[in-house]
Amino acid sequence: MEILENLDPLLRTFWFVAIPASLIFVVQTIMTFVGADSMDGLEPDFDGDLGGADAPFQLFSLRNLINFLLGFSWTGISFYTTISNKLLLVILSLAVGITFVFLFFIIIRQIQKLAEDNSFRIINTLNKTAEVYLTIPENKQGKGKIMISVNGAFHELAAMTEKDKIPSGAIVKVVRIEDNNILIVETI
Repeated sequence: MEILENLDPLLRTFWFVAIPASLIFVVQTIMTFVGADSMDGLEPDFDGDLGGADAPFQLFSLRNLINFLLGFSWTGISFYTTISNKLLLVILSLAVGITFVFLFFIIIRQIQKLAEDNSFRIINTLNKTAEVYLTIPENKQGKGKIMISVNGAFHELAAMTEKDKIPSGAIVKVVRIEDNNILIVETI
């Protein structure tokens, strides 16, 4: 690395941080795209308490360290000739490194929203409003059908009422669930 020996110590430091951080970042990126960062099929066998292991975001992780070092080092290298005040350059580099970690945090949050569990659970229909699709007979003498939206998806479900007959098109509220699949509704 003869090229780096002739540089100013601060610029040399930025380069010595940028090169390994960039190489590790490239390896991490390749591993992410080919799936090598997943733990499928691996079963660790050890005793211990992994409190917080299911935390969605860890501030102190190798990936965040690399993101910080990338922002820090490449900002220092990029603005070295532009900003003559070394303290200001280091402060700006630190700020950009922290910004990289923050941006990574925001990106991960958005990606995690895509992985939300939106599977249908009948319990989620309680206290929601619905539209009667097929007439519901009075006094639980038969079943009708309602159309209800749960988690952004419409479902056609069996419903009964304990009161008067409810015609098609009426708006009802789910008050109870019986037999794990029949909704008890009443008009609003």
